[in-house]
Amino acid sequence: MSPGARLRATIAQAAPAQAMAAHNPLSAMLVAEAGFEAIWSSGFELSASLGLPDISLVSMTQHLESTRVIAERSGLPVVADIDTGFGNALNVHYAVEQYERAGAAAVVIEDKSFPKVTSLVAEGRQELVRAPEFQGKIEAARAARRDPQFLIVARTEALIAGLGQAEALARAHAYEAAGADMVLVHSKQKTPAEIEAFIAAWDGKVPLVLVPTAYPQMDVARVRALGKVGLVIWGNHALRAATRAMRETFARIRRDGGVGGTEGSIASVQDLFDLQDMAGVKDKETRFLR
Repeated sequence: MSPGARLRATIAQAAPAQAMAAHNPLSAMLVAEAGFEAIWSSGFELSASLGLPDISLVSMTQHLESTRVIAERSGLPVVADIDTGFGNALNVHYAVEQYERAGAAAVVIEDKSFPKVTSLVAEGRQELVRAPEFQGKIEAARAARRDPQFLIVARTEALIAGLGQAEALARAHAYEAAGADMVLVHSKQKTPAEIEAFIAAWDGKVPLVLVPTAYPQMDVARVRALGKVGLVIWGNHALRAATRAMRETFARIRRDGGVGGTEGSIASVQDLFDLQDMAGVKDKETRFLR
């Protein structure tokens, strides 16, 4: 079964499926260990892990390679966050060819102008391309995929840009008409009210995708009760958790002048050996090193 077919089957069964963000193979392996159905190959997390703002500074080559190794090491369907598609519709066409070849199950393309500014930053520049231009990107993505099960997810930032429900719904319908398999609608409001209003008004045939980062009250049970949502993405929690843990550990070691006080609160070396499959390495050494 292809990655796209696996993801479609999971979405159909889970209603909604859950994807957790990852930014490298180790975090992706931990996502799989935790039992999530899919991985969000997050542009925000990759940018932050490189010490860069999420403003289209990370190249397609960097994000593509990250997605490839995440898919390879995790074994889960990977939803690739490709921002605006790295340019116009021709760039999107090329990107979809490459991400499908790299093992992704889906790409998410957003209707911002290039270069983008991350969605949740206060007073960020949120400029959208014309809906017909974005329809061309969706059509290019569909034309590029070899496997018809590979998912093209159209993300509208109309609510992020403050353009209101009518514009968000109009764009979502236009993107569905262009052939998007799912529509991701994003909001930076601190409660789910804006998103719930959109879901209530949505009368399209394709399922919706949510990223409840700004409104954490929206849990899976609440999403399931609303219906119409096929996928929930937990968008940046891997790197946020790792950042706090590293900061607290480093501060304690500096304060204590040693590592003795941290041993009970960090992963053991054996834990990392297990994740690295060192038992398998030793087995291969016994079999092959002579």
